Amino acid sequence: MTAEHTAGAEELSTPPALRRDLEAVLMVVDQPVSEYDLARAMDVPLEVVTRTLEELSREYTEQGRGFDLRAVAEGWRVYTRPECADIVEHFLREGQEVRLTQAALETMAVVAYRQPVSRGRVSAVRGVNCDGVMRTLVLRGLIEEAGHDPESGALLYRTTSYFLERLGLRGLDELPDLAPFLPDDIEGLDDTGEHT
Repeated sequence: MTAEHTAGAEELSTPPALRRDLEAVLMVVDQPVSEYDLARAMDVPLEVVTRTLEELSREYTEQGRGFDLRAVAEGWRVYTRPECADIVEHFLREGQEVRLTQAALETMAVVAYRQPVSRGRVSAVRGVNCDGVMRTLVLRGLIEEAGHDPESGALLYRTTSYFLERLGLRGLDELPDLAPFLPDDIEGLDDTGEHT
């Protein structure tokens, strides 16, 4: 083996913390992340990131983990295994005593004060993608679909009677007066969060 070949192999070796770092990032993203973005963020060659992601995915499957690492939509994301879907849904529906995260509380507040509202509008107010949080709130029965926006066709959401029950309210008119604290320019945003 030549010194040149050895140097090339070293360049493509997996840095010791890469597996850990990839797992940490993939556990917090709510949409698929491309290999390129991961490689750039971690300052590691693309081939090394691709190989490591494939190894992790294979290991999770072989170990029978409750989650899976999948390449979808030109990126990678952690998903619950299909065979665990029933228990996860049961937990989300019946585990109502589990406290909501800060992100879920903020998202629910935007829906409550701006309803009916699209996911794009909620994301614009919060400044982050809210798709995963919205799905969780729907599964917990706190928000529900409320038709489509006539102009954009976007799906709209509103709070449920269960939401009112959990907050001890008779109606939305009993919500605390927090609307003035929401951004004023939200009316100028379309459903993608862009200014119109």
